[in-house]
Amino acid sequence: MSAARTAVGEQASSGRRVVQRVVLPDNGELDTIPLYLDFSPAGGPIAVAEPGAQVPAELAEALAAAAAPPPPPDPEVIVDRRTVRVPEGERISFGTYFNAFPAAYWRKWTTVTSVRLSVRITGSATVVVYRSNARGLPQRVTSLPASDAAVSVDLPLAAFGDGGWYWFDVVAHGEAATVTDGQWDVAVPADHTPGTVSLAITTFNRPDYCAAQLRTIGSTSDLVGVVDEVIVVDQGNQLVQDQPDFPEISDLLGERLRLVRQGNLGGSGGFARGMFEAVRGEKSRYVMLLDDDIVSETEGILRAVAFADLCRIPTIVGGHMFSMYDKSKLHSFGEKVNQYRFFWGPVEGTREGHNFAARTLRTTAWLHRRTDVDYNGWWMCLIPTDVIRQIGLSLPVFIKWDDTEYCLRAKEAGCPTVSLPGAAVWHVPWTDKDDAIDWQAYFHQRNRWIVAMLYSPYPHGGILPRESFMIDVKHLLSMQYSAVELRLEALEDLLKGPDHLHAGIATRLAEIRRTRAEYPDAAVEKDPTAFPQAKRARPLRKGVEPTAPRGLVKGLLTAATGSARQLRPVRPGALANPEVEVPATDSKWWRLSNVDSAVVTTADGTGASWYRRDPERFREMLARSVDLHRRLRLEWSRLAREYQAALPVITSVEEWTNTFDSASTVQPVGR
Repeated sequence: MSAARTAVGEQASSGRRVVQRVVLPDNGELDTIPLYLDFSPAGGPIAVAEPGAQVPAELAEALAAAAAPPPPPDPEVIVDRRTVRVPEGERISFGTYFNAFPAAYWRKWTTVTSVRLSVRITGSATVVVYRSNARGLPQRVTSLPASDAAVSVDLPLAAFGDGGWYWFDVVAHGEAATVTDGQWDVAVPADHTPGTVSLAITTFNRPDYCAAQLRTIGSTSDLVGVVDEVIVVDQGNQLVQDQPDFPEISDLLGERLRLVRQGNLGGSGGFARGMFEAVRGEKSRYVMLLDDDIVSETEGILRAVAFADLCRIPTIVGGHMFSMYDKSKLHSFGEKVNQYRFFWGPVEGTREGHNFAARTLRTTAWLHRRTDVDYNGWWMCLIPTDVIRQIGLSLPVFIKWDDTEYCLRAKEAGCPTVSLPGAAVWHVPWTDKDDAIDWQAYFHQRNRWIVAMLYSPYPHGGILPRESFMIDVKHLLSMQYSAVELRLEALEDLLKGPDHLHAGIATRLAEIRRTRAEYPDAAVEKDPTAFPQAKRARPLRKGVEPTAPRGLVKGLLTAATGSARQLRPVRPGALANPEVEVPATDSKWWRLSNVDSAVVTTADGTGASWYRRDPERFREMLARSVDLHRRLRLEWSRLAREYQAALPVITSVEEWTNTFDSASTVQPVGR
């Protein structure tokens, strides 16, 4: 078969469709190369054992070799976006995040039963095809000698029930060989019609990031014919259309670009507007939600559409998130909701922050097990428009938990979510944010409770009320009174019922910011010399810094002791000078509860705040927290019924239209 240069989604030949192409970074950035190419010299890959796993003695040496960092990337081998030069006598593997084929996901979720790998070789080389199983154990499938020829092989998907990938290596013989036009295509029915997508980007005062993303989309010719429209919901006062290069960007996208101006309704309001515009436009089978401050691998857009087209049932297809600051690091591979705690987190068995520059796909066993998720973040998430018509728009919660709730709602309606390997963006990770103690603390708290009331299978939300109260106590022991105030206001609003959601979505943030500004712990100083010199009023006990309590009993005892200490008068000197300076990573409740004041660095390192202990505030806020959590436990059943009954109304197009009408102006921009 000829490996003609074909875009994902196009017909490779009669009755076939390209679903994934071999791609390469086209920006010369060394940090991303490990996601595309693996230069490890091993003839066959060996999966690294999980930490603590018992392995036979004869494998120890091989595992140690596999665990060694891979060779440094060689950018000189990359010719262009689709072409690699393999030096004479050398071997390059395409068993990487962006170029291996995630067979287990196609086996589980789609109607596809086999895949065809095609690749063109210039020069003389051997294409060696591998597969893995769910345990990460590799198997050599076949080898295809090629000399100035295109080669292909059909590969079944039957054995990928729980996990596994396909990939290939290329070994150059007596001279350098060129690899080009690698692709994976599948058989499709005669009446198969590829779907198209509208991209919905929500932005707030990040016009430079957003403009750069629009330029990438507009410059990617492969997206033409697949992307019907790019809808930018601009909710800020620093507008994308005012960027110096916007006229050029507008020319690139032409009639596919549309700007929608509206007041700041948060992420949920912006993405709800994007859904609304895409559904109303009736152009696309899908809408893909994208954050404004991401860098896209545009091939992932095409792969998500192709995957969704071939799913057995309507499916939400999400992309992974790599770190914008450490571009070979995968921030999260899959997310679940622990229904007893009602809190999000990584799927069991996965690892957060996996660095492909240190551990390749071929040497990391857990990446080969299929990871099934509850939801996918809206940094990159494709949703069928028919699903939106069926279940409505986003929950009107401004920010936080909107993406989680939507996927849980879709799941109840029979639409699963898949986080698809090989579809991804680069984004600023949440590890460098203070969003649990800044203005977002209100939304973290209120929205978590709302979603729990909608979906928790446990009476009173399982352990959520107890955990919520303990979080309040930890913030109080840490002198983070502004965060506790916002969390308490969140619970007070929660008790008002669902009517407050649309009513306050455009105004609540301003009120929250005013409230938070009243607390000294919320005031951030950028100047390192802004605070007086730290002076301890009393030396450390035995000269030893406090350590984290081990175990539940010790933790409760430490919290009780710290709480009793909060009721004592503040040492006079602590109000004139901070007692200690504490880095953000060390600002734990069990440390801060031992001092009367502290200068604490922000998570991003750009500033610091002066925390001061206030016994009267501690008493008042602790009492409010006790009372609110008691009331919520007593009224859980009633409130849950109210929010569940209101869900179809508050997520409806009609209800959102009223909110949009009060906050927006539509401005088509383009030709």
